[in-house]
Amino acid sequence: MSHERHISTRKSKSWDDDFAEEYINLRQKEGRLYSDNEVMLLPDMATRAKSKEWKVRKNSCQRLLKYLTEKSRPLKILEVGCGNGWFANQLAQVPGADVTGMDINLHELNQASRVFVQTEKLQFIYGDLRTEISVRFDIIVFASSIQYFSSPGEIIRAALGKLQLDGEIHLLDTHIYEPSKVQQAQSRSAAYFREIGFEKMARFYFHHSFEDLQGFRSTVLYNPQKFWNRLLKKNPFHWVCITPRE
Repeated sequence: MSHERHISTRKSKSWDDDFAEEYINLRQKEGRLYSDNEVMLLPDMATRAKSKEWKVRKNSCQRLLKYLTEKSRPLKILEVGCGNGWFANQLAQVPGADVTGMDINLHELNQASRVFVQTEKLQFIYGDLRTEISVRFDIIVFASSIQYFSSPGEIIRAALGKLQLDGEIHLLDTHIYEPSKVQQAQSRSAAYFREIGFEKMARFYFHHSFEDLQGFRSTVLYNPQKFWNRLLKKNPFHWVCITPRE
């Protein structure tokens, strides 16, 4: 019996459509579109060429799952930019979790719905956090997705508006730069996109700094620049938690 449930929307062509099309074509070029069977196994990709990348993603995921499990209470969780749904599926393993994965990328969103059976604990929806969500969450996660928002301040303020008073926003698997290093990172990305024939993608990929987080109540829960973390080299990404101001 098939559990596939297609997620669809009808709207005129927009910036979102341009981004989604370019993004999927880029992922195809990079070898980051996976079969349903492969997605079901994520983040365990030991036999794939990108196994190092997936070990990092697994490390981030396991840290967050442990953190959320230790809260020992039911949690309503939203993942923004869930893609093929693997991370949302992992979040649904937290005892008492009720998880929603959201994206504007219908290709991978339909795959998520197809691979991971939608239940009361896990569902996938098409939409934009800024306009489509009317409920409040305990936890909002941006796992390798905040870089696709041009204004982190705008999207974080929108997320704060969708949180419970004691809720938390978690930023994972995205480089957050020192302000002096943003321009170099932009140049590297532009050169990379140009080299592989996706120069247009530079319009949709952004580089954020800790300066962008000023004004928010943020805590760094994992700093890859600390001595032991640099020595172990398990994860190159900061893990940042943002909470509403009291």
